[in-house]
Order: sequence, then C-alpha cells, then structure tokens
Amino acid sequence: MGDAEKIITDGTSAGGAMSSLMGATGNNPDYEKYLKQMGAADTKDNVFASICFCPITDLDHADMAYEWLYGQTDSRKSADAAIQKISAELAAQFPAYINSLNLHKDDGTPLTADNYLDFIKSEIIRSAQIAKNAGADISEELGFKFSSEASFGAPPINGGVGRPQMGNGRPPMMGGKKNGEYIIDLDMPTYLNYVVSTQPLKTAPAFDSMISNDQLNQSASGENQEFGDSTGSEVNFTDYVAKLNGTTVSEDTKQFVKMLNPMYYIGSQNTDVAQHWYIRHGARDRDTAFPIALNLAYKLKNAGKDVNYLLAWNRPHSGDYSLDEVIEWMNEITKKPNNK
Repeated sequence: MGDAEKIITDGTSAGGAMSSLMGATGNNPDYEKYLKQMGAADTKDNVFASICFCPITDLDHADMAYEWLYGQTDSRKSADAAIQKISAELAAQFPAYINSLNLHKDDGTPLTADNYLDFIKSEIIRSAQIAKNAGADISEELGFKFSSEASFGAPPINGGVGRPQMGNGRPPMMGGKKNGEYIIDLDMPTYLNYVVSTQPLKTAPAFDSMISNDQLNQSASGENQEFGDSTGSEVNFTDYVAKLNGTTVSEDTKQFVKMLNPMYYIGSQNTDVAQHWYIRHGARDRDTAFPIALNLAYKLKNAGKDVNYLLAWNRPHSGDYSLDEVIEWMNEITKKPNNK
C-alpha cells in the first residue's frame, strides 16, 4: 500500500457517504479544477479501501427508493392525499432505475425490479440469522417464520446484537440446544411496518424537500442545504421536485449531484476505484432506504471489487460498531497478495 493510498472511514451518515464517494472517484478529472481552487496538493487522490457506515448517497435516486420501499407501509397509507400522491409517483420511477443499473447477484442472476424486494428480504433474513446464531432473540412478531428443527445457538455477543462473521458466511453454531433457530421466511410488509414503528418516516419527498411549495410547508433538508449556491442556501436538486415547485435544476447543480454520487464513477475507465470495501447499513435504519447501500455494494461487486456488505441486525442509523471486526478486516486486506 503506497503512501498516497489510505483506508477511508467514517461512522456518520455524511461521513459514510463521503467515504463511499472518496473510495469511488479516485483521480477522476471531474474534480481537478475544484481541487486546484482549494489549493490541494498536486498528487493522486485514490484510496486503498473504504469503510462506509450507513451511507446516504445516490441522492438523485434516494427519494424514489425511499417511497418504493416504504410507500406501502401503514404510516405512508395514513398520510394526507398530497403526500400519498407524491409517494406513489416517486415509487413508480424506481423500477426503471433498478433495471438501468444492470446489476446481478453473486450467482450471476440478474437483479431487476421483479426480484428486488425478494432480494432485500433474503439480505434481512441473512442478517437476522447471523445475529440469531450469535444468541440474539429474533421475534416472530417482526414477520419472521422459523423452521421446527432443532439447532445450536451461541451465547449473546455485543449485547445480543451479534457479531457478524467476516465475509458472507455464518459463524459456527455452538452452545445450548434450541428449537426453530433457522429462519425460513419473512413477511416484508410486517417487517417494514416494524422498522418505521421504531422511528417515524421522513415526509415525502424524503431528501429533496418541496421548499418552495407553500401548500406542503416542508422545511429544507440537509441535502437541500448541501447544494446551496449563489441563489441561496437551499436548492432543489431533482427534476421531479423542481418541476413541482415550478423551477428547474441548474446545470451546475446537476454536475454537483453527479460529483456527489459514487454510482456514476464505479466502473469508469478514467477513475481509480478502491479495491476493498466494508459497507454496513442498519437493518432498521429508516434514514435512507435499504436499496441505496445495497446498490452501492453490488455495483462494486459487479465491477470486481472486494466487498464485505451486511445489513447489520437491529441497528438504526448509526456507525462505528463492531470495531473489532473492522480492525480485523483492515488487517486482512493489507496482508492480501498483489494489493495495489
């Protein structure tokens, strides 16, 4: 690992997004003039590895992902008619985006809008099973269905949350005998209603707020403030919301939206993307939808990158947990042959 190649990590939502951005955009010419304006050193800016906790990223598609996942929850269905209309319109845009990514699962199966929700379900089941094998108590009330066969469970780890094993495998089962330990199914509506019961949903749109619409009276989001420019400190950044507000997204803002989205740079020939990635998103994190981190992980995997990804069981929007595992992961990747 050269002097200019670092492991980038941060546990906040902004930091998780920044970690993914820096890991994905190394030496891309889009950033050169801005780095020069800042007085940055004239050297390479690629990184060796990226550690991303709960990355809120892909902002130009985050609103549609949020409504596609949470739009059918009881919480959204009880919202007023204007919010429900926006939610439905945004959700309807997401399938085309998923299909445009041309992602595939680890076994080569295409990941499309038709099987995407089932794929999320399988990731949640994987997360819960890892935690259950480590001794966590997983309730049927969350929508899980268990086998009737007996298996073995380990003592609780990290307060019962469970320490995920390195990679995608399960930790060895050991300890006292238990019944029905294998999770065989999950009712997604029940589980998603559970997630939003732990913390209320954001309004719709969740990220690009309708700050110019007096009828909805929405406050600007942090993301609106992120794109503030000479016209003001709060700027819309998606065509959908700008049109509802009777405005348009400037070309400068469109470029900044691109430059803050790692999805545009993974696989780009003129970009040095980090080879190693550790990505965690809480299995009950409602600050952004599960597909955002999942898409990031699988776009990286499909590009041949080394990705350690998990929906961390029972975690809300948070970071810097399981640090013993993170350190172990860092030690492992630095010892791998042919590291660049």
